[in-house]
Amino acid sequence: MQKVDLEVIYRQNLEPSIIEYLASRNNISQRKAMDIYYKSRLSEQIQAGQYGIENMDYKYLAEDLIDNEPELFAD
Repeated sequence: MQKVDLEVIYRQNLEPSIIEYLASRNNISQRKAMDIYYKSRLSEQIQAGQYGIENMDYKYLAEDLIDNEPELFAD
């Protein structure tokens, strides 16, 4: 498999991986985690390809979202 192929696969799985991690880390439903993710600045940055953020580790990105946008987790 070529490096380019692996990068494409990683990007395709990035958002689902972040959502799954948010759900398990915060003991919330997948739907709630999805709502949080898609309301976040992180989602916008990944979609726009800003700062090469789409190549970063999903756990790091999820933890960054938790730390920097705690208002999204308030019920």
